[in-house]
Amino acid sequence: MEIIGLPLTRICNREYNDPRQRQLFKNVIYVGALAALLDIDMGVITELVGDQFKGKEKLVAPNIHALELGHQYTLENFDCPLSIRVEHRDLVGDRILIDGNSAIGLGAIYGGATLAAWYPITPSTSVVDAFEKYCKRLRIDPGSGRKNYAIVQAEDELAAIGMVIGASWNGARAFTATSGPGISLMSEFLGLAYFAEIPTVVMDVQRAGPSTGMPTRTQQSDVLSSAYASHGDTKHVLLFPSTPRECFDMAADAFDLAERLQTPIILMSDLDLGMNDNMSEPLHWDDDREYDRGKVLSAEDLDDMEEFGRYLDVDKDAICYRTYPGTHPTKGAFLTRGSSHDEYATYTESGEAYERNMHRLMAKWETAKQYVPGPIMTPAARETGYGVIFFGTSEASSLEALDYLAEEGIAIDAMRVRAFPFNDEVEQFIDAHERTFVIEQNRDSQLRTLLMAEFEFGPDKLKSVLCFDGTPISARNIRKQILKKIPGSNVTPLRRETARLSSGEGS
Repeated sequence: MEIIGLPLTRICNREYNDPRQRQLFKNVIYVGALAALLDIDMGVITELVGDQFKGKEKLVAPNIHALELGHQYTLENFDCPLSIRVEHRDLVGDRILIDGNSAIGLGAIYGGATLAAWYPITPSTSVVDAFEKYCKRLRIDPGSGRKNYAIVQAEDELAAIGMVIGASWNGARAFTATSGPGISLMSEFLGLAYFAEIPTVVMDVQRAGPSTGMPTRTQQSDVLSSAYASHGDTKHVLLFPSTPRECFDMAADAFDLAERLQTPIILMSDLDLGMNDNMSEPLHWDDDREYDRGKVLSAEDLDDMEEFGRYLDVDKDAICYRTYPGTHPTKGAFLTRGSSHDEYATYTESGEAYERNMHRLMAKWETAKQYVPGPIMTPAARETGYGVIFFGTSEASSLEALDYLAEEGIAIDAMRVRAFPFNDEVEQFIDAHERTFVIEQNRDSQLRTLLMAEFEFGPDKLKSVLCFDGTPISARNIRKQILKKIPGSNVTPLRRETARLSSGEGS
C-alpha cells in the first residue's frame, strides 16, 4: 500500500479567498489529481463538467480551472501515472443508465396516463416524481401551454386508489404507485375494481415487510398479497419486470391490459430495481402504436341495441362491453355495480346469478393468459432433470449461478416468469423436470405457493431457493442452496475462486 499526500487545503487557500470556494473546489482539485495519477483522459472529465453544469455555463470555467490545478500540481510533484491506471473501454455499447422508477414514470406517460393519485411511501415515491418531471416536458399542450395531466397527493393509500378507479371508470388512464403497506390498505378497493370490472393500474415497488419492515431494503415480498388482494375470491394480474427497459414496456402495457381485461393490473418492481441505476437497453416506443381501449361502446352502438347488459358475455371470452359516463343521453349503460349483480348490473342476492358471474370472472382469468407477457426460457446445453424458475431482479444472479453450476457439470434449465396468470408453458416446464428450484427474495416461498396453487404440483416437485435479508440475492447463495438440494452433491468453494486463492491472489 502506498499513501500519497495531496495538500488540497494549501492549494485552495493559495488560489481562493472565499471560504466557500475553498471548500467547494477542494473535491474538484482532487478529481484533477486522480486524473493525473490514474492517466484518465482530461477531455472526458471536462466534457462531464460541461454536462453537469448545462444551463449554468458560468460555473463551467471555474470548475475546469480547479481540475487543472489538481492535475498540474500532481504531474509536477509525483511520478505519473501510477502502475494502476484507468483504461478507456466501451463496456456500455448502446445501453443507457437509468433507474426502474424513472422508467416506470416515463412508461406511464407513453402508455397514456394523465392522472397519478398517490400517497408518498418509500421506495415508490420517485415513480411519481419521475412522472411529474416528464409530464412537464411531454404533457403540455403546445398551443395553449395548458397542462394535460394531474398529480394528486391523497390523504392515504385508500383514497389514492379510489381516485384512480374513479378516473379510470370515466375513461382516463390513471395509476397509483405504492409499496407493500399501501397494497394492504388498497385491498378493499382492488376487490371493488376486480368485481365491478374497472381498469386499474398499480405500480408496486416492493420492500421488506411486514408492517414498516425495512423501508430501505429490497424484497419480492408482495407477491401473494397482490395476487389475492381483497376479501373473497379475487385474482389480480401481476407483471414482473426484470430491467428498466421492461419497467418502461410493462408500465405502458399495463394500461392496455387493464382496459382490455377490465381488471386491476399490478406491476411488481422492487427497491433494488426501482431506486438503483441500472445498465439497460435503450427505451423504445413505436409512434404508430395505438392504445388498446378494449370493448367500449359508442352512442351509435347503444342506439343499435335493444337492451344492453354490462356484464353479458357476448363474445364468449368472458370480457364484457362497457361505456364511458355520458356516452348516451338516455341509456344508462355506464352503470357499474360493486355488489352482487346479474348480467344487467342489477343488484341481486340470487346464488345462481352470483355463481354465473364468478365463473365468468374465472373464465376471464383464462383469457388473460393470452394477453400477458409469456415466460422466457434458457435451456441447458444438454438434457437435464433439473429446472429453475425465477422472476424480476433475481434474473442476473440466477443465470450467473447456473453458469457456476454448469462449470461443475450440473446442467439446469432456466425459466423467467414475467406475469401472473401463468400460461401453459410454465406448467409444461415444471412437468418436464424431475425437480424445479424456485428462486425468490422472500421468506415464505410466495411464488412457489402460487405455482402449487395454480397447477397443483406437490412440494417434492418444487423446491425453494430463498433470500430475505433485504439485500439482492447473490449467485453464490443460489448455487449453495441448489447444491444442498441435489442428492449426492457437495457444497465446495467455487472452482474459479479456489484457483484464484491457490495462486496467491486475494490471500
